[in-house]
Amino acid sequence: MDLKQLECFVRVAEFGSFTKAAAVLNISQSVVSRQVRQLEVELQEHLLLRNGRGVLLTASGQRFFEHGKGILRQVQVAREDLREQRNTLSGKVVVGLPPSISRCHTVALVSAFREHFPNCILGIKEGLTHSMREWLLLGRLDFALLFNPGHNAQLQYEHIHSEPLMLIGGQHSDLPAQVPMKDLGHYPLITPSEPHSLRRLIESEASRHDINLNISLEIDSIPSLLELINLDMGYGILFRSALANSDGKLVGLKTAQIVDPSIQTHLFVATFEQRPLSRLAEQTMALVREICTE
Repeated sequence: MDLKQLECFVRVAEFGSFTKAAAVLNISQSVVSRQVRQLEVELQEHLLLRNGRGVLLTASGQRFFEHGKGILRQVQVAREDLREQRNTLSGKVVVGLPPSISRCHTVALVSAFREHFPNCILGIKEGLTHSMREWLLLGRLDFALLFNPGHNAQLQYEHIHSEPLMLIGGQHSDLPAQVPMKDLGHYPLITPSEPHSLRRLIESEASRHDINLNISLEIDSIPSLLELINLDMGYGILFRSALANSDGKLVGLKTAQIVDPSIQTHLFVATFEQRPLSRLAEQTMALVREICTE
């Protein structure tokens, strides 16, 4: 048995798919299949049941899967320990950011990263919460910032901060300072489409309070959505940081606090539970926390 065979088996078991495992490992599906088969031959056990929808673990496979995850984790920890002994940081970290966070904080994050880790590489991928969850599971991100993520047993979440949502109108709109939630149905809304986390949050809160929303336009691009609001095409429901330009200044729109009750959006940093973070990723995460909570 070697580590390559073990890693192939563990990734196939995690994703229930040879195709997804091959994508994460960046090797061909045939190589993954061959490595797993060689492992089964060596152990003289059937570890996986293959069917048209993917693969399932046998009883032996389930037991070996738990051992395999532990072995791979210990190997990763040993590698990190040796790097710490050399007191040097190297390699690459890839961070997932929502577009609203990326627009406001990417320049500051890149500047801080270069100052602290001049010999390392930073990758930033923009995406919506549902996309970045999948990228985390596939190993394409080391960690990600997610708005209002749903429960996922394979991901760990740490709360970063919360913001109240506001009703947004054009410069010449007659928005009051506050709008009761029960009155939101009176405003023609421009919102992102499903499965955008903001849309899900708004509709969930409206449903909980028996409010029928008036969705007039579905626009996924927040900058375009803000332009349309400014042209008096409708109103939006957003959080304050989504209104900032790349230089951090707020765009010239009117805002009204949603009250009785307010609606809060929550930002979390998410990591894949089964994949330990490198020291570089941990320290980059600390930078992101600091920058995004300033």
